[in-house]
This record gives sequence, structure tokens and C-alpha cells, in this order.
Amino acid sequence: MPPAAMVEAPRALPGARASAGAPDRVGAAGAVEASDAMDAWFRADAGVVGADPVLDPAYAPAPEAVPPSPGGGAVVPGGRAERRRAQRRKAGRGGSPPPARPGPAEGAGRAARRRAAKPSTGARILTAGARLVGELAMTVGVLLVLYVVYLTWWTNIVAAEKARNEAHDIQQSWNNTPGQVVDPRNPGQYVAPNKGFALLYIPRIGMEKQAIAEGTDRGKVLNNGLVGHYNDPKTAMPWDAQGNFAVAAHRNGHGEPFRYINKLKPGDKVVVETATTYFTYTVDADLPQTSPSHIQVIDPIPDKGPYTKPGRYITLTTCTPDGASTYRLIVWGHLEEERPRSQGKPDALLSGAK
Repeated sequence: MPPAAMVEAPRALPGARASAGAPDRVGAAGAVEASDAMDAWFRADAGVVGADPVLDPAYAPAPEAVPPSPGGGAVVPGGRAERRRAQRRKAGRGGSPPPARPGPAEGAGRAARRRAAKPSTGARILTAGARLVGELAMTVGVLLVLYVVYLTWWTNIVAAEKARNEAHDIQQSWNNTPGQVVDPRNPGQYVAPNKGFALLYIPRIGMEKQAIAEGTDRGKVLNNGLVGHYNDPKTAMPWDAQGNFAVAAHRNGHGEPFRYINKLKPGDKVVVETATTYFTYTVDADLPQTSPSHIQVIDPIPDKGPYTKPGRYITLTTCTPDGASTYRLIVWGHLEEERPRSQGKPDALLSGAK
């Protein structure tokens, strides 16, 4: 028998796809249909007839029902439209409405407000300049405070220590060379510039053993807490037979030796000690204020002073008002006693004397 005659027509099976009223064809198309029929036959034999939903749509599971949208349109599950409708339903149940997006006009207004709030370049420069000026002013203020502290505190400490050392050295030089002290009154003898040669006592204001140096150099004498003897213009020495022994010292800072000479009254005592002698002066008058250029106050007969004829005088000068150097304060006195050191201290330096 020819091979084609051996092909048996397939049996009709439930669910098999075959064209109604059409004869089975043998060939390429018939082979496909025969293959489908064979598959259906094998499934029927295995007890799973109709189990393939693709081959038999009647057995496919029904799709999950999707609730219709309120607007009547189709809603894609999980889509943007479904999320918007869910938000609207939530708002209708009392929830907070979704945030509104700014429109074009509102966005433009917000940008304009940002530009208006942002300072211009000129304003930024002015602000930076004002800030710089303020910082500089604060710095200058701090420096001024520090300078005042330096003048009124630190310079006093340093200068007072130097003045004490100078007074000690003067006394040591006198005590270590007994009988060999040079008498400055001898012809040809002089005091070395900027060197200490005497001690000053003013009992009324509590001053004792304040070193007196030759000259009024600010850096080498006055700022070191020393009392300076005027030598330019030249004034007399205490041992001179006639003349005005004029001295100067700071009133504020740098040891401020003459801090309280404004408290001196007529009758108060001022004592100058040299290598050989105590010279005691009595205060006669003062000049509360005069110009720094008024140097005639230290003349042999002081201008504006209480004297009308030559004598042996002392003049104390310092700055005024307190804390400034605008004017000068002057105090005058006359020599009352000349006492050799070998005879002991004068009465003015004894306990309780003023």
C-alpha cells in the first residue's frame, strides 16, 4: 500500500478545530489540521479536555472586573487618570485637596518678587562698605581703650619700677663713697645729662625719695618716672646762691610723680636731698592753668609768681587738666632751710610733718 494510504483520518474529538462541512485534506494544510486534531486527541485521552484557553477560549478565566469611571470613560488601572480621580474622591470624603500648581501668571509674579527682594549691585556695595566702616570703627575703639589702659596702667608699673631703681642707685652712690662725694657747687663740676643727682620729697601728697635727673628729655627722663630739672632753658640748682630751681614731671601715666600737686597749699613743705644737703622749701602760691609756651614761669623771678625780687626759689610744673596736656599747672615755693645731711633729716621729713 502506498505510504499516503496509511494516513488514517483523525477521529472527531471535543474541542477540535475543524471546518464545518469541509473534507479533510491531505497535504501541507491537512497536516497542520491533523496535528491540531492529534493534540486535542491526546489531551482528551489525558483527561484535560478544554484546558488550553488559547486553543479553546471557552475555558479561559474571565478578566477581573474594573469599576467604571464616574465620567463614563475607560480608566486604566494604576494610570494617572485613576490617581487623580482617587484624590478627588478622597477630598470629597473630607481629606485635604491636592496642592494646586501655580499658573503662569502666579509663577511670573513669584519670580518678580524674588528679583525685587534681591539687592542690586550698588546696594550690596553700600552694605559691604557700611559693614567695613563699622568694623574699622570697632577696631579703632578697641585700640583706643587699649592705649588708655597702656598709658594709665602699664606705663605706671614700668616707670615706677625704673624710678625706684634710680632712687636706690642714687642713695647707694652717696652711702658707698663717704667723704668722697663731689660737691656740685665747686667750680667746673656739673651733673651728667639724664642722670639722677637728687631726691624729692613732698609729704603732703605722700611722695618720698623721688629721683630727680638732669634734663627734661621725655624718653630718657620723664617717661621713666623721673622728675626732670630744666636745663634748656637753664635754671638754677638748689645749692646756687640765687635762682629758681625748676622741675617737671608727668601727672598721668609713666609713674605720674606729680599726680596730686594740685592739692598743695601755701605752707606745705617740699624737700630736695642732694649728696651733702637737705633743702627745704615752703609753698607760697600756684598757677592753676597756663599755656605750655609760657616758659617765663620758670624765670629767676617767675612771671605770674608771688615774687618781686631775686631769691632762692623752687618751681614745680606738670600738665593739666587731669588726663590731658592742654595746659600747665605751676606751684612755687621759697627756700626756708638748708641742712647738711650729717645733721639728720629736717623737721619736714619727720613723722607727721607736712
